[in-house]
Amino acid sequence: MLRASLNRIFLGLLIAASALGGNSASLDWDKWSDETFAQAKRENRFVLLDLEAVWCHWCHVMDATTYKDPATIALLKSKYITVRVDQDSRPDLASRYEDYGWPATIVFDGNGHEIVKRQGYIPPDEMVAMLRAIIADPSPGPSVTPEKPIQFAASPFLSADLRKQLQENYRKRYDAKNGSWGDTQKFLDWDGVEYAMVLARKGDAEAEKMALQTLAGQLNLIDPAWGGVYQYSTDGDWKHPHFEKIMQFQAENLRIYALAYQQWHKPEHLQAALAIRRFLKTFLTSPDGAFYTSQNADLVDGQHSAKYFQLSDAARRRLGVPRVDKHIYARENGWAIGALAVLYQATADEACLSDAKRAAQWIIQHRALDGGGFRHDETNASGPYLGDTLAMTRAFLNLYASTGDRDWLQRAESGLRFIAANFRNTSGAGYVASRTATDAAYRPHPERDENVALARTANLLSYYSGDAQFRKMAEEAMRFVVTPDIARVYSAAPTLLADTELTSPPVHLTIVGRKDDPDAGALFHTALQYPSGYKRIEWWDAREGRLPNPDVQYPQLKRAAAFVCTERSCSSPILQADQLLAKAEKLSR
Repeated sequence: MLRASLNRIFLGLLIAASALGGNSASLDWDKWSDETFAQAKRENRFVLLDLEAVWCHWCHVMDATTYKDPATIALLKSKYITVRVDQDSRPDLASRYEDYGWPATIVFDGNGHEIVKRQGYIPPDEMVAMLRAIIADPSPGPSVTPEKPIQFAASPFLSADLRKQLQENYRKRYDAKNGSWGDTQKFLDWDGVEYAMVLARKGDAEAEKMALQTLAGQLNLIDPAWGGVYQYSTDGDWKHPHFEKIMQFQAENLRIYALAYQQWHKPEHLQAALAIRRFLKTFLTSPDGAFYTSQNADLVDGQHSAKYFQLSDAARRRLGVPRVDKHIYARENGWAIGALAVLYQATADEACLSDAKRAAQWIIQHRALDGGGFRHDETNASGPYLGDTLAMTRAFLNLYASTGDRDWLQRAESGLRFIAANFRNTSGAGYVASRTATDAAYRPHPERDENVALARTANLLSYYSGDAQFRKMAEEAMRFVVTPDIARVYSAAPTLLADTELTSPPVHLTIVGRKDDPDAGALFHTALQYPSGYKRIEWWDAREGRLPNPDVQYPQLKRAAAFVCTERSCSSPILQADQLLAKAEKLSR
């Protein structure tokens, strides 16, 4: 009790001195490092991590209010080491604390053990109360719970009961009034929509309505002046957007709208995809063709910009342009490259393919690691991270499907082999987010969405390459994903989507003919338009030798032909491009 009273007196004096100008009005932010924790241990201090996003409105608000508050500054300088990290720059920390959103505030002791984890904006009075409580009693609070041991699934496939539960949850969480899944934030749930599109192709009218309603609602979050998509809308509707434009949202919206255009041929879906591409071209493309990371939500940090984003292009530019984060990350580029390849498949617009290949070559030249992997940025404090190599691997696979150029396939295979060598979870199923630990008190963990993406990528690549090891990787990732404790906690669509693909082969369309033959080219571009994100498109020019996975023996004819193969049969030769999709649809059903 005496010590607590003395602490309060001492802190009161510090705060009073701050109010009289005796304390600096700003904080010194350290870097996240082992040395930071060593210093904290030596000096009997705590470490406060401000895990922010440079595009985040509430991060700016917290910086302008809470971290400028004299009482907060006094407390932090007395007993804390303050660390600030942009979560886009550290995928390992972002993966570790993604459930807390940005800003995330985490306080550690000198040994790296968590004491408090807080989500979102913390006003000054709440921050002061929290900091004082930690000093008085540094034992972990209710936000820090022991990690529960997980018994990982023995099979990579969903059990019938668990699949049924997830399917029921998927439909139950859908907001039939407004569209999309969940009631608070509205955005295009890309996995939810893609899974609905898969079901719709099988004749599910309810799923088709869900997909189309969500795609229509998301049009409200496309910037009418510049294109691109805002991150999400609050208040349970599509009318209260948060204006940050983040690469993953741009890329996934672009991909889904391109797939939707292939499936339903609605002009508004194509226009949405083109609007996003226009934003990427105008604001997030570097002079060398690689892609930047994001555009800020605020014109002036911390000031809500709703009125600004109601203005025309010219009116906005007179006031200025929100800051663009010009970091060039391999992961974000992989997302954008893959999406542009899908848009090319839907439109045959050579400029889309050219931009995708140009960005891919830049990343290969500037972010490649020995062995087929990729680092995140020009230099990394940690890493490598699974997400960078995984995103680039999927991008290479999309480029191979779009071109038939085997160099892209070889790069995709090298990427997966790098992942197998560096990210396998040695203490259980799945693949971990980072090869190295964030700190001495935490070992890398698998992340659900990354393992879903890995399962889908490795599974599809196993069909293209014929390498059974890739199928084993897909199944290893899925053992983590379908573990009930993992599958039930998160939204159901990604798991259901991956499970659907692992339990059936992709539609297989092969063009047989010379790559300089216009008829073969017409067949190939038509095959690319087949409306599915899960398809195997190949172009066999006999001059290049056999296909990488020669699981079907095609005849060489006097003229170019297409073949559609399913698990049990292949079509007769299809000679006319205008007949290909109809025959593929009939046979695949």
